Amino acid sequence: MFEWLSWFTHMENTKPFVLVLFTITFVFIIVYVFTNRKRGKRLESYKNIPFQDEDENGQSKDIKDEQ
Repeated sequence: MFEWLSWFTHMENTKPFVLVLFTITFVFIIVYVFTNRKRGKRLESYKNIPFQDEDENGQSKDIKDEQ
């Protein structure tokens, strides 16, 4: 019944399959990120998260502003 699964046990079959699977996944992620401008701007704003700090009130502020 599951003879087709034995196809995956051979390395010469599995390596190209995984390569194609990862390539399709990578292309899908790139298209997903760059197709919507709102999503792109939101993701772009995340790059500053390591440089933000919280003040006494729990509000986040930029470390650059303190200097």
